[in-house]
Amino acid sequence: MKVLFFAVALFLSAGAGAAGGGPRSCRADSELVRFVGRAAGDAAGSLSFDWSGSHFSFRFDGTACSMRASDTGCNYYNVFVDGKFYGTVTVEGGASVIPLVGKLRRGPHTVTVQKRTEAEQGRTTLYAIETDGRLLAPPPAPGRLIEFIGDSHTCGYGTEGLSPREPFTPRTENCDLAWACITARYFDADYVLIAHSGRGIVRNWGDPKAASEITMTDRMMRTFDEVADSRWDFQGYKPDIVVIKLGTNDLSADIVPSERVFGKAFRRMCGNLREKYGDVPILYVVPQGAGPFYDFARTIIKGLNDKNLHCILQFDEIHDMDADLGAGYHPNYRGHRKIAAAVIPYIATITGWEMPLRAIE
Repeated sequence: MKVLFFAVALFLSAGAGAAGGGPRSCRADSELVRFVGRAAGDAAGSLSFDWSGSHFSFRFDGTACSMRASDTGCNYYNVFVDGKFYGTVTVEGGASVIPLVGKLRRGPHTVTVQKRTEAEQGRTTLYAIETDGRLLAPPPAPGRLIEFIGDSHTCGYGTEGLSPREPFTPRTENCDLAWACITARYFDADYVLIAHSGRGIVRNWGDPKAASEITMTDRMMRTFDEVADSRWDFQGYKPDIVVIKLGTNDLSADIVPSERVFGKAFRRMCGNLREKYGDVPILYVVPQGAGPFYDFARTIIKGLNDKNLHCILQFDEIHDMDADLGAGYHPNYRGHRKIAAAVIPYIATITGWEMPLRAIE
């Protein structure tokens, strides 16, 4: 199985021709589809993926379009048209044609489809894009790419919940309203989310042991979050900065891993990133409630003498513990905007990117 990132494979003029000679449909791996994330392709031109935030964009001249896709479970997707939210669609079960948009004003449109739910909800396979008009060259890449490694906060767990007392359901999970996607939007950057709820650097949520067997330190090396032997080759893309936000789950159930145990996993995580990405900046955001890791990490970073490895502490009192929370006591959109606002200045300083006067949204 071939591993792909931005799909720039064989151009396919499938389907009947439209005005101007452009194709009405194309395979998932066509150069007419710009896919962002980790995926595996096959000889038939499909792309399979499961990480939160995996997304693809295309342009077409027409009024309606759809995708042909299947899923091992049930996942929810955001659909954006010409930069504005249009609606959501569901991918579930065997291959089927799923309408994305319809009844648009005839003319050129840009469509982006984003996986808003995380990998434990299932793995999606995209086979083709279909339109009632003609496909055009895809939108250009923004020129910046941030990879985020995180947990439920990065996944947008419960972000659309109306109350912290509301139980989580996949319908309330929306990574697009979470701090990582908000941060990427602010910088006009693309993003890859490598995140799984309940996971940590050294220990997962509620684990009675001081160190868990499989954490984000291990999962971040995979093509598919939920497939242990799917090894990502790290050849498809290279981010401009990697931002890690992990630690809440490591300290669950009042168990605090020692500096030695934490240090071993943290060094392994950073060492893997250095091996795969070279000297790209790495920013470790220590989340609220994980204060001990701030001192641990700063000591480790000083010992590594790595000038491109940085650590900041998210403020413990950053959230209103009612108005800023969605389902399952996780941040809602308002709460996530506050996290993004706290992290954005550090990314700007580390990367040298400008920090324009614009809304964080």
